[in-house]
Amino acid sequence: MADLDSGVTGSGLPNALQSVVSHSELKALLTAPKDVQRAELERINRFLAGLTAQERVLWGLAYLPGNHALSSSFGIQAAVMLHMVSQVQSDIPVILTDTGYLFPETYQFIDQLTERLSLNLKVYQAPMTSAWQEARFGKLWEQGLDGLERYNRLNKVEPMQRALAELEVGTWFAGLRRSQSSTREELPILAIHGTRFKLLPIIEWSNKDVHLYLTQFDLPYHPLWDQGYVSVGDTHSSKPLELGMTEEETRFNGLKRECGLHYEI
Repeated sequence: MADLDSGVTGSGLPNALQSVVSHSELKALLTAPKDVQRAELERINRFLAGLTAQERVLWGLAYLPGNHALSSSFGIQAAVMLHMVSQVQSDIPVILTDTGYLFPETYQFIDQLTERLSLNLKVYQAPMTSAWQEARFGKLWEQGLDGLERYNRLNKVEPMQRALAELEVGTWFAGLRRSQSSTREELPILAIHGTRFKLLPIIEWSNKDVHLYLTQFDLPYHPLWDQGYVSVGDTHSSKPLELGMTEEETRFNGLKRECGLHYEI
């Protein structure tokens, strides 16, 4: 086991919690051959599987290299990760990609959580406004799968890429969960995406786990939860869950589940 080395300060880790890999070894892993990365990530993920979500956050902030950032869509369950991470590192940048088409309730939720949790919010948008995009391209979300993918690249993928680059993020925290969709079922706790690590502390959590955490810390669901929404994105591509629908079918008219933000970066 490797204790915290000189590259880590202010970890807040309990003395009993040690790592199977050091900060410097993790930094070197980013440039290691792919086969070495795969083997090491398998070993590290076995270790992380034995930790709680809160312990994974502590471990990630202590050991994973580079600047840290948390992305959030301020969706239904967003308060969980925003609270869990900001309670340990209060000034961690929270990246929001604002498409210009979020629900009014989402903007209100952003204001509410930013004030309550004293979040270090960083908002990124496409260089072209939503009105200009509609004038130039029409309503891309009504133009089938190709239109949706173009819309998502313009409004979500590119702004997130820019955010990660400008903030020089070496470790990206996110609140994805395997139960949210079939595309997320095989996601590991820790992965390498290009030149940075990506940590998903609550990846195996169920809806019940989310509810228990929100209840324990008196945290709110997104306001649209009470109107039947189980997933919230843009106004034009989100709808409430109805009888016979899966969660995946409530987004993008059922054409796709992912906007690409977590898969093209």
